[in-house]
Amino acid sequence: MLEEYGYVVNVDGVVVKNDEYLFIERGENEDHAAGLLSFPGGKMEQLPGGTETIEKTAARELDEEVGVKVGDIEYVCSTTFEADDGTPCLNIVVLCEYVAGNAHPRATDEVAAVHWLSYDKIKTRTDVPEFIERFVDRTEEVRNST
Repeated sequence: MLEEYGYVVNVDGVVVKNDEYLFIERGENEDHAAGLLSFPGGKMEQLPGGTETIEKTAARELDEEVGVKVGDIEYVCSTTFEADDGTPCLNIVVLCEYVAGNAHPRATDEVAAVHWLSYDKIKTRTDVPEFIERFVDRTEEVRNST
């Protein structure tokens, strides 16, 4: 049954500090969206019977990729997409409370650079994929509703 309905679960961790969003510039050797801006994140690493959650995945990926520690995590939205190799993926976007850390490329094979960008600046750049802009818009809705 799992083979018929299975998805790889990917989690994007959105961190906002001083009204600026934390972005990574994806490494040139990345299989998906190389060189473009995106949020830190990655796949849930879940073995049968494991305890990896969306929250744990977001916190782990933010620490591994950019050295940032986060606190509260809130659901923003989800989408599905097909990876370049045809694998079906469920992508979950979460807003993560910034706690500590000086963001820098820790996983240098995956992350070429980090950027803190305001909402207005994001909208003027050409290296932000349209789906990431939609995630930012949804995150703004969540941030403004609390």
